[in-house]
Amino acid sequence: MRGAQAADRVSTAQTLYSALAHGDAETVRGLLDTEFVGETAPGLPLGLGGTYRGRDDMIGNFWWRLGRTFRARAEADSFDLLDGNRLHVSGTYRGRCRPTGRELNAAFVHVLTFSDSGTITGLRQLTDTALWREAFAGGEVGTFPGYSMPTIAELETIDYSVDRGVAQVILDRPEQRNGINLRLAEETLVVARAIEADPRVRAVFIAGNGPALSVGGDLDYFRTVQPGTIGALTSGMTEPFHEGFRILDRLDVPIVTAAHGSVAGGGLGFVYAADIAIAATNTIFCTAFSAIGMSGDGGGTWHLPRLIGPARARRMYLTNLRVDAALAEQWGLVAEVVGDDELRDHALTTARKLASGPTLGFAAQRRLFRDSPGSSLSDQLRAETDALAVVGRTRDAQHAIEAFIDKEVPIFEGR
Repeated sequence: MRGAQAADRVSTAQTLYSALAHGDAETVRGLLDTEFVGETAPGLPLGLGGTYRGRDDMIGNFWWRLGRTFRARAEADSFDLLDGNRLHVSGTYRGRCRPTGRELNAAFVHVLTFSDSGTITGLRQLTDTALWREAFAGGEVGTFPGYSMPTIAELETIDYSVDRGVAQVILDRPEQRNGINLRLAEETLVVARAIEADPRVRAVFIAGNGPALSVGGDLDYFRTVQPGTIGALTSGMTEPFHEGFRILDRLDVPIVTAAHGSVAGGGLGFVYAADIAIAATNTIFCTAFSAIGMSGDGGGTWHLPRLIGPARARRMYLTNLRVDAALAEQWGLVAEVVGDDELRDHALTTARKLASGPTLGFAAQRRLFRDSPGSSLSDQLRAETDALAVVGRTRDAQHAIEAFIDKEVPIFEGR
């Protein structure tokens, strides 16, 4: 019986690897259980390391995104049945990074978990992420069909720099109130990748030059195309734009956003991305999509109900409700409201304070908060225990505890 079961498990695993190599999403979907959970290696490029809940999450947000940047396949060398429901697979990822052309040869270990009916309920991945990042290094060139992506040295719509551990992302289309066109959407991805790859970065600061953080889509830009092609244009713009936000969401460093003026449409994505969003008193928030007959982007349909509640989120979307800074703070869309003249300095100071804090502790907190919506209380308590076990071993934690006992101010090194 055990031999037959082992053969079945191995056959399913081989079918999975073959389907992934050939981009056969339907076969992959059929192999995965509806309650599938994937745990991928921390440190993968593009912020892909983490937990994926459900087969659609794993297929769309991990394997599909990975395949856009890497042409690689998992070549299994050995299969060992650990027990009736777990299969240990070892092998090598072989292929190339699409934008850089660099070769990838990285060993892996997978532990596949099966249901009694034979569907795959879980996959835990271990791999040499340093080799993945080495292959990806310098991969700011886009991987989306039809794009000629800028590099970090060719930015036109974002002023980007790193100073004292803070990555400063300043939207820089002031005459258009930082309206989002294809170039800004692409550069959002380019900058997110640069932040992810830069070990100097310990906090991120997002702001906008000119009268507004961002009014969302640049409608003048949309007028330059034929009406029947607007759907394709917006879809093409949101590909790199949303990929940038996925990376920002999975960073291990905190993000501070300074919001001012009109913040609307996809421009709200820069607010949603923040751990701490600070608004000037003159700020007005509006989804604005219904006013132009569009559905929405920037992650609003995911973030907004969680930040302000489903009823308020629907009202903002359906009625184009304009929310001032005071109400935004009351509802939880922003954490703080300050005077217009002090916004930039105050928000940047906040980012700098975070950059001098316990970076590894912040990373664990971000992961816990990020994964909590899909976790039960029991799972979350376990995750907190596991995180404490890891963070408690860091130099920062040890030195901070000693400083607290000695009634001294701790100095965090981010290690």
